Amino acid sequence: MSLADPVFQNDLTRRIVHVDMDAFFASVEQRDHPELRGLPIAVGHADRRGVVATASYEARKFGVRSAMPSSRAKMLCPKLIFVESRLPRYREVSEAVREIFRRYTDLVEPLSIDEAFLDVTENKLGIEYGTEVARRIKADIRRELNLTASAGVSYNKFLAKIASDWRKPDGLFTIHPDRAQDFIDRLPVESFWGVGPATAKRLHEIGITTGLEMRLRSFRFLTERFGAAGALFYKCARGIDLRPVRPTRERKSVGCEETFSEDIPPGETLNVRLSDIASHLVRRLTRHEFKGRTLTLKVRFADFTTKTRSVTALRAFEDEASLRRQAGELLAGLEIPKEGVRLLGLSVSQPEHSGPMEETLF
Repeated sequence: MSLADPVFQNDLTRRIVHVDMDAFFASVEQRDHPELRGLPIAVGHADRRGVVATASYEARKFGVRSAMPSSRAKMLCPKLIFVESRLPRYREVSEAVREIFRRYTDLVEPLSIDEAFLDVTENKLGIEYGTEVARRIKADIRRELNLTASAGVSYNKFLAKIASDWRKPDGLFTIHPDRAQDFIDRLPVESFWGVGPATAKRLHEIGITTGLEMRLRSFRFLTERFGAAGALFYKCARGIDLRPVRPTRERKSVGCEETFSEDIPPGETLNVRLSDIASHLVRRLTRHEFKGRTLTLKVRFADFTTKTRSVTALRAFEDEASLRRQAGELLAGLEIPKEGVRLLGLSVSQPEHSGPMEETLF
């Protein structure tokens, strides 16, 4: 396998921008409620079973982070102010942000409510440089919405996403093609897609801690140890990402989960709650007209340890009985501690017509 292969040829003339709203939910609350400005706030439930959805930068200075238990957040920051989430309001503001994006290009691919990729190679205003487009977008968001965003610019999605995180908050960073490889070589492997704590530990154990150390390993070496993820690492280490910006993103999964008010011990009650979640999931699948072949179970224990188990069928999961039965088998395959389960979730992914994961990524 060689970089001379056409599949590995980046288009260095592309100008891709990644825009990420800074602490979006918390920033909207501080904007709408001036009395909260400058104070450490967390959007989420304040009760002992609650979880932080977003924390303001004032709260982050104390170590408060998204997905952190509310009890832990209050220990780190005793003066933390909790604000209940207002999703309809955040969606409204998100749409206003996207309207600003569409002034510059129709090639807008939302990743979530608070971030998106934009292809501004041929933008509506005829601006030559992607950095200037990003600068104007940031200025429009600040002037019209009184919010800040961070933006990254490069020739592909992988690098633009990394660039947007580089100078948060209110940052703007560009990774130029002629400096990209040196930049990647100095990156910690934790910055690569698909590298979580467990994978990072495995990489460190075999002497790979930076992009350069990753790039010096062969395609065969990485794929033998990490499978499809190894192919992804090989490409990332060379700055290769051929994915286009897709204005309409296909739904890849449908899921639902429930956090219980009290931990549920192993037994019949837990099975009943899983059955209820399966029924809810089937209704969502019908509403979204989604059919997928992979069912994933998510279980979070009382100590916040989270386990997932998946199964892929030959045909899409459609009827409630088969989905319930398969979910029950996945749960039965897990050893549930006596302290019990805090959260259960189910999701269906891999649409019937989807191709291999690597084709989706690159």
